[in-house]
Amino acid sequence: MEKYFKVLRNCTLFADIADENLLAMMGCLDAKVAKFTKKETVIAEGEPARYIGIVLTGSVRILRVDYYGNRSIVTNAFPSELFGESFACAGVEEMPMDVVANEETEILLVDCQKLLHTCNNACEFHRQMIYNLMKVVAGKNLLLNEKIEITSKRTTREKLMTYLLLQAKKKGSKQFEIPFDLQELADYLEVERSGLSSEIGKLQKEGILRSRKSKFELL
Repeated sequence: MEKYFKVLRNCTLFADIADENLLAMMGCLDAKVAKFTKKETVIAEGEPARYIGIVLTGSVRILRVDYYGNRSIVTNAFPSELFGESFACAGVEEMPMDVVANEETEILLVDCQKLLHTCNNACEFHRQMIYNLMKVVAGKNLLLNEKIEITSKRTTREKLMTYLLLQAKKKGSKQFEIPFDLQELADYLEVERSGLSSEIGKLQKEGILRSRKSKFELL
């Protein structure tokens, strides 16, 4: 477990917790490391929403699939980032989304109930972890509001430009790279791939942006 400490120290859930407590914490929380291959399902829709996942290596994608099989990308999670915490904390019986590995990935799975309830040893880090978890959940709510802001736009062009402008603002540069290919970007924006490709072409012809695969430059 020690080989993952560098990643865990960058995880908000473990902020302000001393290094010497990390090993004891893993045992107290009954945390376990699981490995997944590319495109393998980490947590499937309908499975118990029991665990909080922390990406140690690789990355995962959180997906929502509707009744007709249409896929929407909710978000990605990269090393030191969490997923599943909102559903586990809310006591949701079944996971309403799929979590899929983007690549060879290692995940630390933590039983949410053991995190939320102080153990018999009255470990000093429990209170700090609960406080940290509240910060994580609040931050995810902000990201959800951002996604709503994007997908609530009426046209494909408006959705695309809102997303790209937000990315440029986050990176502090008019040149940036996004974590999606064309199909994945269409799934995230909840639009048709062909329509999205057409709009990108139009925006390039109009001199509004340049793009090459996942790299964009706003002009």
